[in-house]
Amino acid sequence: MTAFPFQSVGFDLDGTLLETHRDLGAAVNHALKLGGFDPVPADHASDLIGGGAKIMLARAVDQQGGLPEDEFRRLYKQMLGYYAENNAVHSRPYPPAVETLDALAERGVKMAVVTNKFEGFARDILTTLGLADRFETIIGGDTMGKGRAKPEPDAVIEARKRCGGGPMAFVGDSSYDVRAARAADAPVIAAAYGYCDKPPHELGADTVIESLDRLISALETL
Repeated sequence: MTAFPFQSVGFDLDGTLLETHRDLGAAVNHALKLGGFDPVPADHASDLIGGGAKIMLARAVDQQGGLPEDEFRRLYKQMLGYYAENNAVHSRPYPPAVETLDALAERGVKMAVVTNKFEGFARDILTTLGLADRFETIIGGDTMGKGRAKPEPDAVIEARKRCGGGPMAFVGDSSYDVRAARAADAPVIAAAYGYCDKPPHELGADTVIESLDRLISALETL
């Protein structure tokens, strides 16, 4: 049997491992209502995801005329407070996620989460869903310090280090993920089923998968 080519695999969270847009959309709409804005339709919330909660709210507010910075900061804090209490109401792993994590673990692969979501939120959600213990490390957008979240490579590099070094591949659904992985010299797979901010085949990944059940074979061909 041929040895698996990667010692570790890093995963984005929203739109890659978990379907989270309903809870994120509810938090955005909570803040929009407090600010006197119209709510975002549930099926539109996924279009706002990418770059973290602050960017998500900013996109929704800007689409309705924007706000002065101090008023936006107030809404953002209220959004975070709501999300802290309601971040795993509807969020769920994509159907093949658990089986895929099991298959990687059986191959001795260490796994990491690298997300632009605050680390505390990511840990809360993964713990609630019974998935946190599967990962060697969970790195959030605030873990590495200001200015070091994706698309900067710092978090991917740190994840590889915490997984013991060696070859790491990264899986994500956005240009932030691809740029971070490229800068960290990690092969990258685009999740076409996620919240892609560009057409999946235009993200610049090494390959594209339509479902997580295709991940193992994709990794073996890189």
